[in-house]
Amino acid sequence: MKIRVLGAHNCESRDTRLVSLLVDGILALDAGAITSGLSLADQQKIQAILLTHQHYDHIRDVPSVAMNLYLARASTSIYSTTAVYDALTTHLLNGEIYSDFFHRPEEKPTLGFIPLEPGKSVRIGSYTVMAVPVVHSVPTLGFQITSNDGKSVFYTGDTGPGLSECWQMVSPQMLIIEVTASDRYQDFGRESNHLTPGLLREELMSFRKIRGYLPQVVAVHMSPELEAEIRGEITVVSQDLAVPITIAYEGLELDL
Repeated sequence: MKIRVLGAHNCESRDTRLVSLLVDGILALDAGAITSGLSLADQQKIQAILLTHQHYDHIRDVPSVAMNLYLARASTSIYSTTAVYDALTTHLLNGEIYSDFFHRPEEKPTLGFIPLEPGKSVRIGSYTVMAVPVVHSVPTLGFQITSNDGKSVFYTGDTGPGLSECWQMVSPQMLIIEVTASDRYQDFGRESNHLTPGLLREELMSFRKIRGYLPQVVAVHMSPELEAEIRGEITVVSQDLAVPITIAYEGLELDL
């Protein structure tokens, strides 16, 4: 399994993109940087887009990738909660802000939608995907993706502390988890359900207590202005827990 980081941050600039991952060139996890991170040809290879929740930085590129697919007479499917579908069709793909590609073209819509049920697994191509609830300010799903050869990655999307129930449901070899701010914003993290390095440490200790091991860890969704602080604090967490923690960046390629 090859995972490409299209966007690793929660703010966009010349040097940073909104969070988005690509698995084996065909499964997109969140849609913050699909169009800015991929060629038109590569966008047409995407078989499914898995959206964790409806916050703008995670769905931003759905309209633009849909337009590109529409013009190429291609299509893809979006997997998420009905709340995400409602947000897309009400606020973005509503026929006013942008075309409703869930119904256009009429004979073969550019976008299909498949609702996901937490705790249930679905087959998407050659992958088994299980949606797992995480802790955030709106209902949010993380995704455990398992390939036919048994390789498994869990992507949390946005999450805050208190993931013990989530850890009981997953057993990945790689954990891609958000770390939005540095530890001086730990109160903010608890209030808004985001992680800091110190809060990540607590969750990794919880994971190890429940599952008996720690997977390879990759941190995403960093605030660019805080990234230097986050890096230093994560280095300490990595050393204390004796687990490698990679700070993601745009263009990073991960092999599992």
